Amino acid sequence: MISPTDDKATLSRVLDRWKSGVDAHQPERVAALFTEDAVFQGLRPYSVGRKGIAEYYDSQPPGLQAAYRVLETRRPADGLVLGYLDAEFSFTDRPALAVKLAVLLTRVEDDWYIAHYQVSRID
Repeated sequence: MISPTDDKATLSRVLDRWKSGVDAHQPERVAALFTEDAVFQGLRPYSVGRKGIAEYYDSQPPGLQAAYRVLETRRPADGLVLGYLDAEFSFTDRPALAVKLAVLLTRVEDDWYIAHYQVSRID
């Protein structure tokens, strides 16, 4: 049986790579963490697939930094991990933006990829 601790570790491994790519402003590297048909909802209209994800992250301002904290994980089925997180995006020229983030990871062969990404603003 897989424990919630294992799911949190899986989620953190993927999101640590995501954070590293966001912080380094490497949009193609970030997009490669998503499935080919990932549904991506940032803070503007959604896109499907890696091209739209790379374009979204390429449009982010230089110096953007991401931070996250896993709040909950669930395993809706074998090969899927759902994560609910607090996330904060900090900028060089304005206050940080706190959001809620939901991601669905899917296992593809021997690795995990983000199949769904949903940001919600906290206002």
